[in-house]
Amino acid sequence: MMKEKGRKAEHSRTIVLYLVSHASGELVEMLARNAVTQLTGLEVKRRLWKMVRHLDQVPEILGTFASSPGYVLHSISHHDIREALEEGCRRLNLPYQFALEPLLGRLAGYSGATVQFHNSSGDAFDEDYYRRVEAMKYTLAHDDGIGSDDLEGADVIVVGVSRATKTPTCMYLASRGIKAANVPLVPGAPPPLALLHVRKPLIVGLTVDPVRLAMVRAARLNALQDDTNTDYADIDGLRKEVLEARRLFIRRGWPIIDATHRSIEQTASMIVEMLRKRAIEGH
Repeated sequence: MMKEKGRKAEHSRTIVLYLVSHASGELVEMLARNAVTQLTGLEVKRRLWKMVRHLDQVPEILGTFASSPGYVLHSISHHDIREALEEGCRRLNLPYQFALEPLLGRLAGYSGATVQFHNSSGDAFDEDYYRRVEAMKYTLAHDDGIGSDDLEGADVIVVGVSRATKTPTCMYLASRGIKAANVPLVPGAPPPLALLHVRKPLIVGLTVDPVRLAMVRAARLNALQDDTNTDYADIDGLRKEVLEARRLFIRRGWPIIDATHRSIEQTASMIVEMLRKRAIEGH
């Protein structure tokens, strides 16, 4: 009996299922629960967000997505929020699904009715709202080195080694209406030339304690079920990687934030304060 149990555990796979709802979450939870019961050899970890009705809720959600790969099931019908959420999933290379598809499309096709999604009541479409929308679009288009040849339009550029919390920090900044680009440093490769020649944006270097970084990267490899990329979480290699990144920051005169024991909100708040002081000084 014990052997049989061990065999089952050995062949089981663990995935993360992200559930995002505009309401109580009952619909996505019910669909997820019923789907999972039909699958064998699968262990599912669920994370649910309820009452997602405002655009500024999306960056924090995407930041969590970025920390660990998973499957996204959502019931967001508000156009701008759904677009931001799904574009973020595409940028993070995560599979996603709208909870009412394909039923909604097939039902519309059968009945001849037109699908018309409704906006959430209570959303204020003011100047600040559209500023945050534009910041979100910019940040998604300049995440993890994407668009690194064109960085002059950023308010801030966050630089650091892989898994240094750059993406969730930038997502949080975008929710504040700040256009944030994210440029990763790759071991053995020079930083993008555009990064070294930009004039307007503030550039901030993020660093993380190598031991903590090794734990985060090992967890990501485990989530991806990748046991081949051993160098990615090797502690000796990470010490060298973090040291080289810090030396680059110092050489270029970029401010450095140690994100090891800071929350995303704390790191982002420090960057906001740097931007505020920079604006006062007239840079």
